[in-house]
Amino acid sequence: MQELRVVGVRVELPGNQPILLLKETQGERYLPIWIGAVEAAAIAFEQQGVRPARPMTHDLLREVVTALGATLEAVNITEMRDGIYIAELVFGDERVVSARPSDAVALAVRTGAPIYGADDLLDEVGIEIPDEQEDEVEKFREFLDQISPEDFGAGSGSGGSA
Repeated sequence: MQELRVVGVRVELPGNQPILLLKETQGERYLPIWIGAVEAAAIAFEQQGVRPARPMTHDLLREVVTALGATLEAVNITEMRDGIYIAELVFGDERVVSARPSDAVALAVRTGAPIYGADDLLDEVGIEIPDEQEDEVEKFREFLDQISPEDFGAGSGSGGSA
């Protein structure tokens, strides 16, 4: 298993499909995972420190895990089956729960749990991005650090209705 870090979430055009981008902490490979809009927002909000008025589903799950006296020790992204990534929530004492990677990562960013990718999976689908493209990834990361939910508001600067 290789430790991964969340680079960010972006939307791929023209299909408007969110992509979660993970990168090896001790390597050069990236793991792109196409995810749902709700999970993309949950990951991005947590990375940006956005706190909704009421807990989102992943916030609730973190609170339930804590209330039950458990600790999320790790998230393992283990394999791809029929084009679908498989992940596990690892709670210790051999307690493992199957999960979608998007939900698992959304919970991991809330708890600080490490994220790991299986070596075989990274060998199969990991992508090495050449140095000149890494600048683009870094620019994307800076963009994610500076953007806020208000930036997506409608009608900014128009002053009227159409």
